[in-house]
Amino acid sequence: MSDTSWLTEFPEMGRSELRAIRKTLDGAYRDFSREYGDLIESLFDPLLTFLVWFEKLLINTPWFIVLGVCTALVYLASRSWKLSLGCLVSLLLIGYFGMWENTMRTLSIITVCTLLAILLGIPIGIAMARSDRVQATVTPLLDVMQTMPAFVYLIPVVMLLGIGKIPGLIAVIIYAIPPVIRLTNLGIRLVDKEVLEAATAFGASRRQRLFGVQLPLAMPTIMAGINQTIMMALSMVVIASMIGVKGLGQPVLKSITNQYFTLGLLNGFAIVALAILFDRASQAYAKRTQAHLGDMKHG
Repeated sequence: MSDTSWLTEFPEMGRSELRAIRKTLDGAYRDFSREYGDLIESLFDPLLTFLVWFEKLLINTPWFIVLGVCTALVYLASRSWKLSLGCLVSLLLIGYFGMWENTMRTLSIITVCTLLAILLGIPIGIAMARSDRVQATVTPLLDVMQTMPAFVYLIPVVMLLGIGKIPGLIAVIIYAIPPVIRLTNLGIRLVDKEVLEAATAFGASRRQRLFGVQLPLAMPTIMAGINQTIMMALSMVVIASMIGVKGLGQPVLKSITNQYFTLGLLNGFAIVALAILFDRASQAYAKRTQAHLGDMKHG
């Protein structure tokens, strides 16, 4: 009879090796966070200062001014009186139900996260569109960012930077940035080759082709990416509240732990109202951009 004892020994050996590897990696990351955590945190100080200033600005500005500015911005983006009226009524109801301050906190971090995602995402998307090698390198990273549960990448961020606004902001950006990168890349790659050849024939440089032809024609697709980034950032509000980000997410989290049905429902509706306003305004702006480009082509 053959000796099969190695079949039982092998899994045990595998487990012990895995434990050793895990301990080594955990120790290395712990040492790294202790050694460089403060230095890395100090690099984010200007961003934290801006975030705190912007939050205080929204909270301390009289409500009717914020209401007027938000309604005006929605109208400028959408050119729709119905959507502007919806924005006005939604914000009035949010104030009436005592959720104004938390809504302003959420609005501040979502605005900053979206702006940072756009500033980082569009250049990466352009680089991917220009180089197949960059696309082959970045695409797997985007796949990991989109498929990995948010709680998993909260762990290294919190270990490195602790609890607070900046870890929450980083977590939201990691979760929300892939759509704007992917759709910027896609939009530029879908630009008609004949249009680019015509621009080259007229003596346009690579830079002129990018800013004068590719980006304007890709703008509707890029706007769709920005729209998705905003939606994903808003969906992270509750998870970000678990690591100290104040806003509409914290009352929802409190309602889950203490079974406060009405509190969770009202704050959930406030998040939904913000999501709908952002979604409709950005979609309307994208459609207007597309229509304007169509008029230019036919003209």
